[in-house]
Amino acid sequence: MLKLLTRLLGKKQSKDVNQNEEVKYLIVGLGNIGPDYENTRHNIGFMVLDHIAASKDVSFEPARYGDKTSFRFKGRTFILVKPSTYMNLSGKAIHYWLTKEKIPIENLMVIVDDVALPLGTLRLKAKGSDGGHNGLASIISVLGTNMFARLRFGIGDDFPKGAQVHYVLGKWKTWELEIIEPVIKKCSDLITSFGTIGIERTMNFFNTKPKAAKNKKTEEGSSEKPKEDAT
Repeated sequence: MLKLLTRLLGKKQSKDVNQNEEVKYLIVGLGNIGPDYENTRHNIGFMVLDHIAASKDVSFEPARYGDKTSFRFKGRTFILVKPSTYMNLSGKAIHYWLTKEKIPIENLMVIVDDVALPLGTLRLKAKGSDGGHNGLASIISVLGTNMFARLRFGIGDDFPKGAQVHYVLGKWKTWELEIIEPVIKKCSDLITSFGTIGIERTMNFFNTKPKAAKNKKTEEGSSEKPKEDAT
């Protein structure tokens, strides 16, 4: 499948890119800033962008409303942003960067965590509701539309009733990291595919379920209670 995808990416580039016009894509990974939120489930968007930046040998720099970097791929410019507005104000950062870089909304992709999806599952959609996610709710409210691509990254729902906030703001367990790390790497190809062969084909290639994983519930998680105002 990856060989076929690579051929499609190469063919598509010559047709779609005007050599005199820069084509830009805004890729935003949602999360919360600060050491308290590093390596938490809610920050999977940050983790995905950190991996992509490292794989492309580029570094994030402080910018307006967040950290920003970019890379070029097959004639396209991919701008990566990790908002510093906290989750429930993500729309402010996205609106700013769409406007500043003059990027059409169809070239926006937002990466978010999703407790409704099994751990390690990827679901790319071209539009949709906020699904109860405060970051998406902010973006939809500020942009005035839900017609933008969002990549939902499944973090599972292994928590008792009433403990969702503690779960999503909790640190990843070792066995969970073993499952999500290869999926994080897969996101790099998904994002460049989005910018070259389009969202429909990209969904066909990447919207798959992960292999069944052993659930190690006995492993101890973080003992520190996470803050509840950053979801």
